[in-house]
Amino acid sequence: MKKLFEYLKDYRRDAILAPTFKLLEAFFDLLVPLVVARIIDVGIAQDNHSYIVHMVIVMLLLAVAGLASSITAQFFAARSSVGCVTDMRQGLFDHIQKFSYSELDQVGTDTLITRMTSDMQQVQNGLNMALRLLLRSPIVVLGSMIMAFTIDVKCALVFVVAIPILSLVVFGIMRVSIPMFRRVQKKLDRLLGSTRENLTGVRVVRAFGQEKDAVKAFDDNNDALTRWNEKVGRWSAALNPLTYAIVNIATIVLIQVGAIRVNMGGIQQGQVVALYNYMAQMIIELIKLAQLIVLINRSIACAERIQSVFEIKPGMAFPKDWADGTDANDTAVVFDHVTFTYENGGAPALSDISFKAKKGETVGIIGGTGSGKSTLVSLIPRFYDAGDGAVTVFGEDVRDYPKGKLNEKIGFVPQRVTLFEGSIRDNLSWGKADADSDEMNRALATAQVKDVVDQKPEGLDFHLQQNGHNLSGGQRQRLTIARALVRKPEILIMDDSASALDFATDAALRQAIHSLHRDMTVFIVSQRTASVMSADQILVLDQGQLVGQGTHEELLAHNQVYQEIYYSQFPKEDGADNATAQEA
Repeated sequence: MKKLFEYLKDYRRDAILAPTFKLLEAFFDLLVPLVVARIIDVGIAQDNHSYIVHMVIVMLLLAVAGLASSITAQFFAARSSVGCVTDMRQGLFDHIQKFSYSELDQVGTDTLITRMTSDMQQVQNGLNMALRLLLRSPIVVLGSMIMAFTIDVKCALVFVVAIPILSLVVFGIMRVSIPMFRRVQKKLDRLLGSTRENLTGVRVVRAFGQEKDAVKAFDDNNDALTRWNEKVGRWSAALNPLTYAIVNIATIVLIQVGAIRVNMGGIQQGQVVALYNYMAQMIIELIKLAQLIVLINRSIACAERIQSVFEIKPGMAFPKDWADGTDANDTAVVFDHVTFTYENGGAPALSDISFKAKKGETVGIIGGTGSGKSTLVSLIPRFYDAGDGAVTVFGEDVRDYPKGKLNEKIGFVPQRVTLFEGSIRDNLSWGKADADSDEMNRALATAQVKDVVDQKPEGLDFHLQQNGHNLSGGQRQRLTIARALVRKPEILIMDDSASALDFATDAALRQAIHSLHRDMTVFIVSQRTASVMSADQILVLDQGQLVGQGTHEELLAHNQVYQEIYYSQFPKEDGADNATAQEA
């Protein structure tokens, strides 16, 4: 809630004017029963038609003034709530952009999407309604009681008894339902996570014929959400009947007491009608208040969930001042006894890793699944911070680079292909915003995908669907490589980015990259020995440890892990022939 009020400060004027005009509307509404009473007690009782017409005009003027006040209040309430939540959504998005991979792993994509969309919308609706009704409804209820005292004290005592009982019911249900709304939102998170997983993996689900299991998992999460919605709905639904019952009982008592007072000559018939109108106004406002409380409860729960994301502090700090000393020596990347453990990961993903990569070198990284290959290269652009040891790039600790400065030197091709909806040109511009067509075509040619682009009628302006689903897997992979090459990086990291390529295309790609600027350092992560055997040095990982380092020939002669990987792909009897063929 604290963040909500921080962003609401910029809309103080609107946030004050909205309830002010609503209170003005409430004032006009409270005057109407008095006008009706005068029409009955004076105009009708005395058969004074001109007085009736005069009072009807007054009543119409009050209605017009109330309507104008209501419209004005709604305008200011909408402007302040929409503006506040828009700024807060932008603030949350900017805050999320500061997260390292550790925080993103901790919170989860599904949760962040829910916070940015559903939770924000709930907060906006709750704030809008609160500015309009949170003060108006209680003021009308209390105002009705005060106006009743101006008419008759004995009849007003009915209001004095009814209002506390109603307040007890309303706030009691509110106290019970707030925790339930939090549970509902958690169930919604789980449902969205299940839905996202099934939709993104729909091809795998169908390939294995698991549609029934996927539907069952969705139904289970959906049923859990439905049960909690029904539970909180039962409590919320009890609010209206209870308030109706209490107010109707109070109305019966009021009419009875009023009739006795009229017979005794204490008040007039019109005043009883006015008292009844005040009771009716109170009923309407309490119904509004009950609905408002349900909405505000949900909004508060959502606001607290948004606040919890704001309270997550980014785990990485970036210096503002920096003296570029990257040309001090010919070393590109150094790992100095680096150990890294994922949040709640238990065992280290990397243990005591040390190696050096010189400018212009090609470094191959190979190992079994889960050996830490992707983790290792993720430490170079500082997606994660090492727990122990240090990672230096061009002689500077990665933690000493200002934000964004390190990324300018690195072209990263992730293991999981990610393309954005838009043209090929738009996607390549992520690598270099001001890249021209010639630069893009050279990058496409190096990535072995220019022929694919040239076959498209629109060329570079060919429109890609979300994540490039109108291209094949290999074409998408090569486009991501071209995107990294457009930047002309000093360090190129290819994290198993040729897994969808055939051997010939993979070999042509490596040869094209090798022919680029001689000072570019290249890291190739792969499970194919053919992809790394021509590297200047190869790092062999096994269960997070560096168990081998050297050239292909050295490792093949002396390293058991590398031998197992190599001979699993190239049988011993014709390994040499196959290796020669792959090199070619």
